[in-house]
Amino acid sequence: VGNICETDTFAWDRKINEVREGDVLVFRNAGAYGFEMSSNFNSRLKPAEVLFLDGKAHLIRKRDEFEDLLRNQIEVL
Repeated sequence: VGNICETDTFAWDRKINEVREGDVLVFRNAGAYGFEMSSNFNSRLKPAEVLFLDGKAHLIRKRDEFEDLLRNQIEVL
């Protein structure tokens, strides 16, 4: 379980190697856990999305940056 208050455990029923920065993770058959159902809940930045087509990787969405999180904020006071 990670640093959000949701159940975010995967591969609980199998052993996996330690994940390090720069590793590529693929979640197959992950249901609605893609851009369509994503949010910035708990100020989480959205990851990049990659489409694999005909054996090639295509970046279809850049990862969010902190400025993206603040882009639509409006100062009230």
